[in-house]
Amino acid sequence: MFESIVLWLGAVLTAPFFSAVILKVKAFFGGKKGPPLLINYYTLIKLVKKGSVYSTSTTAVFKMGPVISCATALAALLFLPIAGHIPVISFNGDVILVLYLLGLGRFFTIAAAMDTASPFEGMGAAREAFFPIICEAAMFMILIFFYRMTGELSFAAYFSGTGTLALWQIAGPSLLFIVIAFFIILVTETSRVPVDDPATHLELTMIHEVMVLDHSGPDFALIELGAFCKLFFYAAILSPLILPFETGIPGAGMLLFIAGLLIVYLVVGIIESTIARYRMDKVPQFVLTSFALAFFATIITLELIQ
Repeated sequence: MFESIVLWLGAVLTAPFFSAVILKVKAFFGGKKGPPLLINYYTLIKLVKKGSVYSTSTTAVFKMGPVISCATALAALLFLPIAGHIPVISFNGDVILVLYLLGLGRFFTIAAAMDTASPFEGMGAAREAFFPIICEAAMFMILIFFYRMTGELSFAAYFSGTGTLALWQIAGPSLLFIVIAFFIILVTETSRVPVDDPATHLELTMIHEVMVLDHSGPDFALIELGAFCKLFFYAAILSPLILPFETGIPGAGMLLFIAGLLIVYLVVGIIESTIARYRMDKVPQFVLTSFALAFFATIITLELIQ
């Protein structure tokens, strides 16, 4: 248990660092040096030192949004095996709880945006409410795939020990579809290119960023930390799927896990450097691809098992 808590703390503390890798990759493609890898820590510290400004039109819901969105992201990491180790909390059915925890954080983020009475934030909230609906359908289809393969509804059963390697041995081609589908979910849920551009400042084309325009100081720091942890959560699921090897050497599992994380963040950075954000009417088609891939993978697996 102590080791699991340490790994959870390590995940929370290193999430801002890994997110800075994306900035470095984008700077490299732009022919620039880019910010230091500790830039996100500097930003969080700067925000915490500032004061928060609240509009007279907001209520307590506006203040609850950043707290709950960050808390749910931190809580989700409690259920995730880090580098194949047993998570802090694990029980059969925890996958469903985590999905609803992330949904709770999204709900309060949307509610806080609506509470400002800003038409721009309301527009972003509507988009934030629409696109994840497709992601949730894809996530439950992926959950059906994993349940069919393992008979369990627990992250520990999927990603602890040699569980991931066994999945590749049983259904390698189908699992490849799952990896691609989950990566699409990652860029959608974390508002990355080509679904959204976290660096844009044009309200008409923004989704997540437009919802947090009125947050400032410590509140915005909580939103940023929650975003870093949420991206780490999805990347930490993809990492053992990308590098599902088991060497038996002490410490090798952690190195492979970190290497998998870096691959995910590098790919995100490369995509943001080489692909433009899709038109808003094209985003649903892109997100629906994840559901289609997960659906085909599940159907193929059902046929193989029968």
